Amino acid sequence: MSDTILVTGACGYIGRHVIDELSKRDVHILVADPMADGSDDRYQVIEHSIFDTDVDGFFEKVGSPDRVIHLAWRDGFNHGSKAHLANLSGHVDFVTALAEGGTKSISIMGSMHEVGYWEGAIDENTPCNPQSFYGIAKNALRQASKIICSKNDVSLKWLRGYYIVGDDASNHSIFAKIIEKAQAGEKAFPFTSGRNKYDFIDVNELARQIVAASLQDQVEGEINCCSGKPVSLGEQVEAFIKKNGFDITLEYGKFPDRPYDSPAVWGDATRINEIMGRA
Repeated sequence: MSDTILVTGACGYIGRHVIDELSKRDVHILVADPMADGSDDRYQVIEHSIFDTDVDGFFEKVGSPDRVIHLAWRDGFNHGSKAHLANLSGHVDFVTALAEGGTKSISIMGSMHEVGYWEGAIDENTPCNPQSFYGIAKNALRQASKIICSKNDVSLKWLRGYYIVGDDASNHSIFAKIIEKAQAGEKAFPFTSGRNKYDFIDVNELARQIVAASLQDQVEGEINCCSGKPVSLGEQVEAFIKKNGFDITLEYGKFPDRPYDSPAVWGDATRINEIMGRA
């Protein structure tokens, strides 16, 4: 019998692509998202709130899932939002209710921002010193989930994300801003030096990695969902402009580089390559 997979935040920026990827697999998909209206026949909508855990039979109310991919997170694009800390206990209660209810595998979307400032490759042993409310909350959930899942013999996959590209009009990034400027007919885009290097991953590849990591139990703990390749911001943006045929030019040096941004940071792809069957 195929596994039942509960996906939270399934209608969000990443979640929509995860559903596309999961629908290619022999699994039964449950979706918990206020935006889901039941019109998509690829999945079953769960009406009960994932944060209303203090009720009898909560695990059954969310479909008694074998596996969970927890993507839901409020204000993910606003790293200074107070909602990150205010909602943390709800995420911890949700993970606890799943683990105690009988879920055998929980995958949670993490972020490189839980690490804080770092130069070089990030792996599963890199120390975390987050510098934003978003990073602090994500890191606290990571630490709590490790304790909860270990206590209940649940396989935990902490899926650490990096800089996501693709579906760019929806991601609130610099790429979305360039689209807006280009569509407005502007010819110049004020920019930094563009020298900082980051790990960029297309959202469709990210979805493939999330699903592959979530449906296996051999590799557990912190897993970088990444390309493993540092690319300068300038190079990435120039390629984006060329790919889309925009008549817009980057004005390098109009904005100073932020002193708290690492000159180069990327994910160590060893563990995700193992999962994806890449040498």
